[in-house]
Amino acid sequence: MEFPPEIAFHKADKPAWAEDEIRSRIDRLEKLYDGLTGCRVRVDQRASNVEGNIPPVVRIEMSVPGHDDLVVAYEPDRLQKRFQNPDLRNAISDAFTTAEQMLIEYKRQLGGRTKAGHHDVRNQFLGQVAELHPEEDYGFLMTKEGGLLYFHRNGLLSGDFDSLKRGDEVHYVEEMGDTGPIAAKVRVARNDNAAD
Repeated sequence: MEFPPEIAFHKADKPAWAEDEIRSRIDRLEKLYDGLTGCRVRVDQRASNVEGNIPPVVRIEMSVPGHDDLVVAYEPDRLQKRFQNPDLRNAISDAFTTAEQMLIEYKRQLGGRTKAGHHDVRNQFLGQVAELHPEEDYGFLMTKEGGLLYFHRNGLLSGDFDSLKRGDEVHYVEEMGDTGPIAAKVRVARNDNAAD
């Protein structure tokens, strides 16, 4: 990296292990993409409540040459929906998993495989439905790397959203949403062994 990593804690506790974990995850990002020129991480306790169960937000800004910074940022409720008792460890892990997926997608784009978006078949991935919230029209897919990707009912191109269940295999295309990578153009995988 051209510039040393910047790590800041704002209104958040800074346990001894946290900075080491963040540095270790930044090293992983560098191994994923050696063109990374800088990385800034900010741990921010934006809100708190009496129970003390609102997790901090981990924002990651990755600098790459010839492109706007790649940014991972979202609200605390994302973690509260994904983990029973979210904490700083969950926040760091979730943010860096998203950052890794973002870098993988960026590398793929540099390789010319997703230039115009006309090659969806080549850019499709196989995933599994991990979580569903039909009353709110969204769910999460488990990727082959073990991460979770948000998808919306409107992003389902084939299959019936209301018939989906955990474990169902789907094909999807990973795209950048407002808060990071999302699953789009989701299609239920055909099950050739299904009984009629």
